[in-house]
Amino acid sequence: MIGYLRGVISHLMPEYCLLDVQGVGYRIFIAGSTRQKLSVGVTVSLFTYMHVREDALLLYGFSTQDEYDLFIRVTSVSGIGPKVAMGILSACSPTDFRLAVASNHIAFLTKLPGIGKKTAERIVLELKDKLGAGLAAGAAVLTTTGPAIAVNDSEVEQALQALVALGYNQNEIMPVLKGLDGAGHSAETLIRLALKEFVRR
Repeated sequence: MIGYLRGVISHLMPEYCLLDVQGVGYRIFIAGSTRQKLSVGVTVSLFTYMHVREDALLLYGFSTQDEYDLFIRVTSVSGIGPKVAMGILSACSPTDFRLAVASNHIAFLTKLPGIGKKTAERIVLELKDKLGAGLAAGAAVLTTTGPAIAVNDSEVEQALQALVALGYNQNEIMPVLKGLDGAGHSAETLIRLALKEFVRR
Protein backbone atom coordinates (compact mmCIF):
# COMPACT_ATOMS: atom_id res chain seq x y z
CA MET A 1 0.00 0.00 0.00
CA ILE A 2 1.35 3.44 -0.97
CA GLY A 3 1.26 5.73 2.08
CA TYR A 4 2.22 8.96 0.34
CA LEU A 5 3.81 10.25 -2.84
CA ARG A 6 6.13 13.22 -3.26
CA GLY A 7 6.62 14.78 -6.66
CA VAL A 8 5.88 17.67 -9.00
CA ILE A 9 2.35 18.51 -10.16
CA SER A 10 2.53 18.23 -13.96
CA HIS A 11 -1.20 18.51 -14.71
CA LEU A 12 -4.10 19.73 -12.60
CA MET A 13 -7.64 18.77 -13.60
CA PRO A 14 -10.99 19.31 -11.82
CA GLU A 15 -11.09 15.81 -10.30
CA TYR A 16 -7.49 14.64 -10.43
CA CYS A 17 -3.88 15.66 -10.81
CA LEU A 18 -0.87 14.02 -12.42
CA LEU A 19 2.03 13.80 -10.00
CA ASP A 20 5.46 13.32 -11.59
CA VAL A 21 7.50 11.13 -9.24
CA GLN A 22 10.96 10.67 -10.75
CA GLY A 23 9.61 10.48 -14.27
CA VAL A 24 6.52 8.39 -13.48
CA GLY A 25 3.18 10.19 -13.69
CA TYR A 26 0.64 9.05 -11.11
CA ARG A 27 -3.00 9.93 -11.74
CA ILE A 28 -4.36 10.85 -8.31
CA PHE A 29 -7.99 11.74 -7.68
CA ILE A 30 -8.36 14.71 -5.34
CA ALA A 31 -11.11 16.61 -3.55
CA GLY A 32 -11.71 20.32 -4.09
CA SER A 33 -10.17 21.12 -0.72
CA THR A 34 -6.89 19.53 -1.80
CA ARG A 35 -7.00 20.94 -5.34
CA GLN A 36 -7.11 24.51 -3.99
CA LYS A 37 -3.70 23.95 -2.39
CA LEU A 38 -2.01 22.61 -5.53
CA SER A 39 -0.37 24.36 -8.47
CA VAL A 40 1.29 23.05 -11.62
CA GLY A 41 5.06 22.89 -11.31
CA VAL A 42 5.05 22.80 -7.50
CA THR A 43 6.59 19.93 -5.52
CA VAL A 44 4.09 18.44 -3.05
CA SER A 45 3.53 15.42 -0.85
CA LEU A 46 0.12 13.76 -0.91
CA PHE A 47 -1.20 11.12 1.46
CA THR A 48 -2.65 8.40 -0.73
CA TYR A 49 -5.22 5.65 -0.60
CA MET A 50 -5.35 2.90 -3.24
CA HIS A 51 -8.85 1.70 -4.11
CA VAL A 52 -8.85 -1.73 -5.72
CA ARG A 53 -11.63 -2.54 -8.19
CA GLU A 54 -12.06 -5.48 -10.51
CA ASP A 55 -11.23 -3.32 -13.50
CA ALA A 56 -8.87 -0.70 -12.06
CA LEU A 57 -6.50 0.45 -9.33
CA LEU A 58 -7.36 4.02 -8.34
CA LEU A 59 -5.27 6.40 -6.25
CA TYR A 60 -6.89 9.07 -4.07
CA GLY A 61 -4.74 11.87 -2.68
CA PHE A 62 -5.04 14.22 0.29
CA SER A 63 -3.06 17.28 1.31
CA THR A 64 -3.47 16.59 5.05
CA GLN A 65 -3.61 13.59 7.35
CA ASP A 66 -6.92 14.89 8.67
CA GLU A 67 -8.56 14.69 5.23
CA TYR A 68 -7.14 11.21 4.71
CA ASP A 69 -8.46 10.05 8.09
CA LEU A 70 -11.94 11.41 7.35
CA PHE A 71 -11.95 9.70 3.95
CA ILE A 72 -11.16 6.37 5.60
CA ARG A 73 -13.88 6.90 8.21
CA VAL A 74 -16.53 7.86 5.67
CA THR A 75 -15.79 5.00 3.28
CA SER A 76 -16.14 2.58 6.20
CA VAL A 77 -19.86 3.42 6.29
CA SER A 78 -21.90 0.84 4.42
CA GLY A 79 -23.03 2.08 1.03
CA ILE A 80 -20.54 4.97 0.75
CA GLY A 81 -17.73 4.72 -1.76
CA PRO A 82 -14.70 6.86 -2.57
CA LYS A 83 -16.57 9.15 -4.98
CA VAL A 84 -19.13 10.22 -2.36
CA ALA A 85 -16.39 10.58 0.27
CA MET A 86 -14.45 12.89 -2.04
CA GLY A 87 -17.61 14.91 -2.62
CA ILE A 88 -17.97 15.38 1.14
CA LEU A 89 -14.37 16.59 1.42
CA SER A 90 -15.00 19.05 -1.40
CA ALA A 91 -18.15 20.40 0.25
CA CYS A 92 -17.07 20.85 3.88
CA SER A 93 -14.11 20.74 6.23
CA PRO A 94 -13.34 17.61 8.29
CA THR A 95 -14.11 19.61 11.45
CA ASP A 96 -17.56 20.68 10.18
CA PHE A 97 -18.37 17.13 9.14
CA ARG A 98 -17.34 15.68 12.48
CA LEU A 99 -19.34 18.31 14.34
CA ALA A 100 -22.42 17.52 12.25
CA VAL A 101 -22.11 13.81 13.03
CA ALA A 102 -21.41 14.36 16.72
CA SER A 103 -24.42 16.67 17.07
CA ASN A 104 -26.74 14.51 14.92
CA HIS A 105 -27.15 17.39 12.44
CA ILE A 106 -29.01 15.47 9.72
CA ALA A 107 -30.02 18.65 7.87
CA PHE A 108 -26.36 19.60 7.37
CA LEU A 109 -25.39 16.12 6.21
CA THR A 110 -28.20 15.88 3.65
CA LYS A 111 -26.89 19.03 1.95
CA LEU A 112 -23.66 17.23 1.10
CA PRO A 113 -23.39 15.72 -2.41
CA GLY A 114 -24.64 12.15 -2.66
CA ILE A 115 -26.08 12.10 0.86
CA GLY A 116 -29.79 11.51 1.36
CA LYS A 117 -31.65 11.33 4.65
CA LYS A 118 -31.24 7.57 5.09
CA THR A 119 -27.54 7.76 4.29
CA ALA A 120 -27.11 10.68 6.70
CA GLU A 121 -28.79 8.71 9.46
CA ARG A 122 -26.55 5.72 8.70
CA ILE A 123 -23.46 7.96 8.87
CA VAL A 124 -24.47 9.20 12.31
CA LEU A 125 -25.30 5.69 13.49
CA GLU A 126 -22.01 4.18 12.34
CA LEU A 127 -19.60 7.05 13.03
CA LYS A 128 -20.86 8.96 16.04
CA ASP A 129 -19.33 6.63 18.63
CA LYS A 130 -16.01 6.64 16.75
CA LEU A 131 -15.57 10.39 17.07
CA GLY A 132 -14.89 10.37 20.79
CA ALA A 133 -16.60 12.01 23.73
CA GLY A 134 -14.44 15.12 23.50
CA LEU A 135 -15.69 16.07 20.06
CA ALA A 136 -19.26 15.36 21.04
CA ALA A 137 -18.81 17.74 23.98
CA GLY A 138 -17.45 20.40 21.68
CA ALA A 139 -20.41 19.96 19.36
CA ALA A 140 -22.79 20.35 22.29
CA VAL A 141 -21.33 23.77 23.06
CA LEU A 142 -21.77 24.86 19.47
CA THR A 143 -25.29 23.59 18.92
CA THR A 144 -27.15 24.26 22.13
CA THR A 145 -28.10 27.34 24.09
CA GLY A 146 -27.90 25.55 27.41
CA PRO A 147 -24.97 25.38 29.85
CA ALA A 148 -21.47 25.03 28.41
CA ILE A 149 -19.57 21.82 28.96
CA ALA A 150 -18.65 21.38 32.59
CA VAL A 151 -14.85 21.44 32.58
CA ASN A 152 -14.43 24.07 35.30
CA ASP A 153 -15.68 27.56 36.11
CA SER A 154 -13.46 29.29 33.55
CA GLU A 155 -15.19 30.13 30.26
CA VAL A 156 -11.80 30.28 28.56
CA GLU A 157 -10.85 26.83 29.83
CA GLN A 158 -14.15 25.42 28.60
CA ALA A 159 -13.57 26.92 25.18
CA LEU A 160 -10.00 25.61 25.14
CA GLN A 161 -11.09 22.05 25.91
CA ALA A 162 -13.77 22.13 23.21
CA LEU A 163 -11.36 23.48 20.57
CA VAL A 164 -8.75 20.86 21.47
CA ALA A 165 -11.47 18.24 21.01
CA LEU A 166 -12.06 19.66 17.52
CA GLY A 167 -8.44 18.96 16.61
CA TYR A 168 -6.77 22.34 17.13
CA ASN A 169 -3.39 22.62 18.85
CA GLN A 170 -3.31 24.28 22.27
CA ASN A 171 -0.39 26.48 21.22
CA GLU A 172 -2.45 28.01 18.41
CA ILE A 173 -5.63 28.23 20.46
CA MET A 174 -4.36 30.18 23.47
CA PRO A 175 -3.18 33.34 21.65
CA VAL A 176 -6.58 33.60 19.98
CA LEU A 177 -8.51 33.03 23.21
CA LYS A 178 -6.37 35.55 25.08
CA GLY A 179 -7.21 38.13 22.46
CA LEU A 180 -10.94 37.43 22.93
CA ASP A 181 -10.96 37.18 26.72
CA GLY A 182 -11.89 40.04 29.00
CA ALA A 183 -15.09 40.95 27.23
CA GLY A 184 -17.30 38.68 29.30
CA HIS A 185 -17.79 36.16 26.50
CA SER A 186 -19.38 32.80 27.21
CA ALA A 187 -17.54 29.62 26.24
CA GLU A 188 -19.90 29.17 23.29
CA THR A 189 -19.16 32.69 21.99
CA LEU A 190 -15.41 32.22 22.47
CA ILE A 191 -15.53 29.03 20.42
CA ARG A 192 -17.45 30.65 17.59
CA LEU A 193 -15.13 33.68 17.48
CA ALA A 194 -12.03 31.50 17.65
CA LEU A 195 -13.24 29.31 14.77
CA LYS A 196 -13.86 32.42 12.67
CA GLU A 197 -10.32 33.60 13.44
CA PHE A 198 -8.84 30.24 12.40
CA VAL A 199 -10.73 30.41 9.09
CA ARG A 200 -9.16 33.80 8.32
CA ARG A 201 -5.63 32.43 8.68
